[in-house]
Amino acid sequence: MSDTSPTPVIETPRYTVAVRTLCEFTAKAGDLDLRFTPSPTSQEGVAGHGVVTSRRGSGYESEVSLAGEFEGLRVRGRADGYDPVANRVEEIKTVRGEKIEIPENHQALHWAQAKIYGWLLCESRNLEKIEVALVYFDIVSQRERMLKARFDAATLREFFEDSCRRFKVWAERELAHRSARDTGLQALAFPHGTFREGQRLLAESVYKANVSARTLLAQAPTGIGKSIGTVFPALKAMPTQRIDKLFFLSARSTGRAVALHATAQLRRNAADTPLRVLELTARDKTCEHPDLACHGESCPLAQGFYDRLPAAREAASHAPLLDRQTTRDIARAHQVCPYYLAQEMIRWSDLVVADYNYYFDRSALLFALTVMNEWRVSVLVDEAHNLVDRGRAMYTSTLDHAAFRGVRLSAPAVLKKPMDRVYRQWNALAKSSEAEYETRDEEPAAFVEALVQLCTAIIDDMSEHPQRHDALLERFYFDAMHFLRLAEQLTEYGGKHSLFDITRTPRLRAGVDASLCVRNLLPAPYLATRFGAAHSTTLFSATLQPADYYGNLLGLPDSAVWVEVPSPFRAEQLDVHVARHISTRYAQRQRSLPAIVALMAAQFAQRPGNYLAFFSSHDYLQQAAALLAEDHPDIPTWAQARGMNEAGQSAFLDAFVAGGRGIGFAVLGGVFSEGVDLPGDRLIGAFVATLGLPQVNPINEQLRDRMEKTFGQGYDYAYLYPGLRKVVQAAGRVIRTQEDRGVVWLIDDRYGRSEVKELLPGWWEISATTRSGLPLSGSPLPRAGEGLGERASVSSTNNAST
Repeated sequence: MSDTSPTPVIETPRYTVAVRTLCEFTAKAGDLDLRFTPSPTSQEGVAGHGVVTSRRGSGYESEVSLAGEFEGLRVRGRADGYDPVANRVEEIKTVRGEKIEIPENHQALHWAQAKIYGWLLCESRNLEKIEVALVYFDIVSQRERMLKARFDAATLREFFEDSCRRFKVWAERELAHRSARDTGLQALAFPHGTFREGQRLLAESVYKANVSARTLLAQAPTGIGKSIGTVFPALKAMPTQRIDKLFFLSARSTGRAVALHATAQLRRNAADTPLRVLELTARDKTCEHPDLACHGESCPLAQGFYDRLPAAREAASHAPLLDRQTTRDIARAHQVCPYYLAQEMIRWSDLVVADYNYYFDRSALLFALTVMNEWRVSVLVDEAHNLVDRGRAMYTSTLDHAAFRGVRLSAPAVLKKPMDRVYRQWNALAKSSEAEYETRDEEPAAFVEALVQLCTAIIDDMSEHPQRHDALLERFYFDAMHFLRLAEQLTEYGGKHSLFDITRTPRLRAGVDASLCVRNLLPAPYLATRFGAAHSTTLFSATLQPADYYGNLLGLPDSAVWVEVPSPFRAEQLDVHVARHISTRYAQRQRSLPAIVALMAAQFAQRPGNYLAFFSSHDYLQQAAALLAEDHPDIPTWAQARGMNEAGQSAFLDAFVAGGRGIGFAVLGGVFSEGVDLPGDRLIGAFVATLGLPQVNPINEQLRDRMEKTFGQGYDYAYLYPGLRKVVQAAGRVIRTQEDRGVVWLIDDRYGRSEVKELLPGWWEISATTRSGLPLSGSPLPRAGEGLGERASVSSTNNAST
């Protein structure tokens, strides 16, 4: 990569390990036990630590930074507390519920951490002995339970050195791997020899963002090879910037597949570079025994997991690519859980490919490990326009009234009273107004208090019956705790980020159901900490305009930079037409169908081939497909179905064969609107029969109002920008290479408006013949409404976008 800044000298690093990581490596043994163990959030943990330390004497020291060495291995961490009067080091662990039994293997880990800190204190302060204590603090009752033992310094030193000795062999291998990795990455060449047009600018921008430790927002057109164009420069920056990990985050499985393909391309030209690549996959897609509980008494892969883990970890460390199948094969060979083996290998991987939630969610594993281990990480966010909606979803929680009634009926008798209290408060909210939708600035205090009491009762009951596995009750508990944790933060950050709302629907028999929601509208306050923890973050997509919209909603730092990569495609490659004589507004949809179908048929007749037709809803899609099949049975069609599984999605895309002919119908904003690559004549055109604007409903109107008050652009932020983003993404399926030729029809009169055209790609040239609604190539196209008297209308549902 070209860069004018001086190249720093790469120093051979000394291996540094966090106390917790060292102990997890050496002290964990026995079964993997993930039975119901309700635990506090990180924020509750911090608050609990604060309560405990505030109760100590005036000379008490909290968060004591400590470090020690053994034969080149540096161990660092922070002891929770040290009482110089009692000469006691404390390891504080917060729990939720006094009756919680800490599993033996967890206690062994906690004791190991406490003893390591005990030695580091003895060494730094010349202590001959020290008292070591585990303090378990219940955040509900606010009571402590202390376990303690006295050790002399020699005993603690022996424990420390034994732990280091067991880790040192692995550490030396990791140092050798890191050195070889960095040497190989310095010599790494771009796999295609030359960059595509625009790809070089993207790659240089990513490299410079990593060198300058900044956040980059990069808008780059589809088809230029964004994955390889971002992964390659980020890897090149790792040696000089001493970057520990590269995280490639995607919203879809297709994005992860593209990233893995990019790394495979790099490896073909650099087989000697020992780059470890790991793919993280959701638990429900990797679990070998989904019908069994996740503990040693139920699942054979959990039994003795930590005893077999070292051998499995050793084998996995020699695999250059730990994709889903490879991890599964190694896990099977060593009889361990593949899901948790993958999580273990995060520590020993260089490039991790995962979903957004692994870094941006409330309980994000990659983020937590980054903070705990003080890693220097570079983050690549693929198709970053999705992060706005995904971020909102991560920090939104909904409780369903009907689902709670089901939980209440099957719950143990001991929970009847707290369940009844919640039920009464819930019913009171349902009956408090006749409005279908209601918002409040604060959570309902009486309901929240009843829910807190119920969660406490659930903890106590499950702690007393650890062998019982009630999936329905556990699911409700986790949902309720997520709801409560978000409700606690409603008034934080000026109260601008979220709201509490109630959605009421009539029951089938009698009464009203009330769905209760803590709804996030502005994810920026939550996501900003994630960007702050990274050395550099690059967010890239074909649709990141306007930049202020994404910067404001995502909470990007003020130092973030924006780059727009010019398209390598020429205007003559894509014929863009606007059907301005057709309105796809909800009220006119039924009348629009004959004109849309006639337009599609005329385009197909003029240039037969494969087309994608995008509509705003499944109902609209089905009506158009049915009418086309009726009027033009000679045109092959296939359509996206509701809730289509992966097999169905593959079958849909497989219909787009090279040289084929037909029209595939899909929902705009759905799985086929982006991340789909159909180059050449597998796809030669697209029809977009909608402006893509979200539905006008009470929730979106609340979003509009909040965005207007916060940024002064309510309509644009809530409707226009999200809608046009989906349109451009869908149209981007047509031109994928510089050899492709195609056509796009934008079907709606509003595409002629200046504020809409400003959000379309600059390289598009909309055909002058269609701006006034002239027909395609002189072919007579019916106007909207013609011939409607002879057709039976099929009414659309009210959940469509406008």
